[in-house]
Amino acid sequence: MKLRDYQEEIISKGTDVITEHGFVYLAMEVRTGKTLTSLGIAKQMGANRVLFITKKKAISSIESDYTMLKPKFSLKVINYESLHKIEGSFDLVVLDEAHSMGAFPKPSKRAKQVKIIIQKNDPLVILLSGTPTPESYSQMYHQIYAIPGNPFKRYINFYRFCDKYVNVTQRPINGIYIKDYSKGLPSIMEAMQPYFISYSQKEAGFKVQTNEHLLFVKMNPLTYNLAKKLKKDLVIQGSEEVILADTPVKLMMKLHQIYSGTVKFESGVSKTLDLSKAMYIKEKFKGKKIGIFYKFKQELKALKEIFYDTLTTELEEFINTKKSIALQIVSGREGISLRQADCLVYYNIDFSATSYWQSRDRMTTKDRKKNEVYWVFSEGGIEERIYKAVINKKDYTLNHFKKDLLNLK
Repeated sequence: MKLRDYQEEIISKGTDVITEHGFVYLAMEVRTGKTLTSLGIAKQMGANRVLFITKKKAISSIESDYTMLKPKFSLKVINYESLHKIEGSFDLVVLDEAHSMGAFPKPSKRAKQVKIIIQKNDPLVILLSGTPTPESYSQMYHQIYAIPGNPFKRYINFYRFCDKYVNVTQRPINGIYIKDYSKGLPSIMEAMQPYFISYSQKEAGFKVQTNEHLLFVKMNPLTYNLAKKLKKDLVIQGSEEVILADTPVKLMMKLHQIYSGTVKFESGVSKTLDLSKAMYIKEKFKGKKIGIFYKFKQELKALKEIFYDTLTTELEEFINTKKSIALQIVSGREGISLRQADCLVYYNIDFSATSYWQSRDRMTTKDRKKNEVYWVFSEGGIEERIYKAVINKKDYTLNHFKKDLLNLK
């Protein structure tokens, strides 16, 4: 398989960096070929046994790239949630979507498991991400803290790291002030520069134009009545179930569900209340092969109720049949390609700006000229307010919600 010229160049640079420092961070934007480039570096380094850690939905795509590249090393591809099952030794480890290990101030379970693997094998490490620090520079620490040659190794933990690299402040949560570690300083990324190789879609020659369309659906009267009552009373008592919104956060979450036609009761049981969005999507995009993103699990059940057997949740089936695909936004925003889709359709929207920017790029390829993206919002609902925040690279927060609450239908 012939790689693109820029990929060959990055492989050469990456080999130099990993030889000198023991690890390299490939900050390559979506669809520029992070997987192939990382496998190319492993091949160039003469690796024997490579462990590639990724998201479950990306496994088949990575194995396909490995087959096309035909390197001599053996490859084990596993998702982060299955790391506890890993056996054997590896001389090179690839950490896909590395930013997912960036939780702070405490390391996530994922970061701890990766640390155990690195301590056991002492491998060369390649980190991959199109968005290394999507919300805060502070997210860098736990991505690399397990690597012996990392530039922050002198700091015994995140808190000591903060003494130099984070402007620690305080913020109020329900009347109590807690420490805020999110204001990481630019010097974090300056310290990472020797280990970083960045590459953008523009540098790769991508010329895709993304067109976004906002579509509004009038939901059933029951949906609006439930939302109105919940805003007023903060509780709805049914004959068997209860909808409780006794805190501002719960009210925001419940309204987010209800305006798109589902709800999760206090018992933990979820129910579809309104199929208006699902029916609208099926009719609007009749005859098209589409990628649908949903937010809540019950929304998938609503879609399946309307689409029947013309909808799949499996990437391989989507690629090889005429079926459309439905993916949960957070799990589907990274590591997969929906290049076969005619367009992307959002049944609902996530509060995260990262979800917005990553998921809308799932169709992008170097040869594609246009991406058509459709957002399906309820008339008078919360979704458009969330959209206005995330397109400006801001997460939708409780502060946004409190300002918007009076204007919801």
